[in-house]
Amino acid sequence: MHTIIVPTDFSDTSKNAARFAVQVAAQVSDAQILLYNVFRRVIPGSDGSPLADEPNARKTIVLAALENMKADLLALATTTITCIAEEDSSFLDSLERLVRYQKADIIIMGITGSTKLEQIFMGSNALNMIDRNVCPVMVVPPDASFKGVKNVLFATDMQDVEKSIPIKPLQTVLNLFRPTVHVVNVDSDHYVEVTQEYKSERAKLEEMLKDYKREFYFIRMFDFIEAINQFTHDKNIDVIITVPHKNSFLSSLFKTSHTKKLAYHSSVPLVAIHE
Repeated sequence: MHTIIVPTDFSDTSKNAARFAVQVAAQVSDAQILLYNVFRRVIPGSDGSPLADEPNARKTIVLAALENMKADLLALATTTITCIAEEDSSFLDSLERLVRYQKADIIIMGITGSTKLEQIFMGSNALNMIDRNVCPVMVVPPDASFKGVKNVLFATDMQDVEKSIPIKPLQTVLNLFRPTVHVVNVDSDHYVEVTQEYKSERAKLEEMLKDYKREFYFIRMFDFIEAINQFTHDKNIDVIITVPHKNSFLSSLFKTSHTKKLAYHSSVPLVAIHE
């Protein structure tokens, strides 16, 4: 069974990511969703409130909220959803443990919250979870709506593909959707035609992706983000897959000022994969 973990803090953006996820699960054969919230212990106030006095009260309230959210999600699509609430001081540590225990195929989560503080919190959590390198992470922009996953853009620098591309995590994601894979290499160094080295690496990647419908593109353009954005629009791309490295597309996408608009307002989710 494919296991999809969907963390939520009950913000509008995390709820939208959950709506996206449940429709993904409905498209995937034999899939389940784990709807997940990590909460912190409430420190008793001077008035000695009943919530603070009752160890399980907070968890009961969170589970009730998750069940309400589950009911809303099931109105969109039929799939298996299990609600999990855990008390922990570290969201990332708790989520990583759950991923490893459940052997999850993918995490689907939002990049922002409903307030500026939530945007910083959820954004940091998404990026930090990617850095944990425990499983593929899909980051769903706040306004994304599910229209199926038929066309996937796989961005690669086409450098030493056998070592630099984690084929098993890539296959895990592709096997969820069985889409057409648009392999895109953006490079400003080639002028008239691609190099022999590029052709050799492409042949290797062709073999690695032989079980999927695939198309290859070389784009000579100085602005990587602009190239990817334009290609996504032109080819009706549903999901972008990338392998984060230092100074990579994904890191620049979320850290440079002129690309934040794309990260926060694009309708196209991104999936980060690692070895």
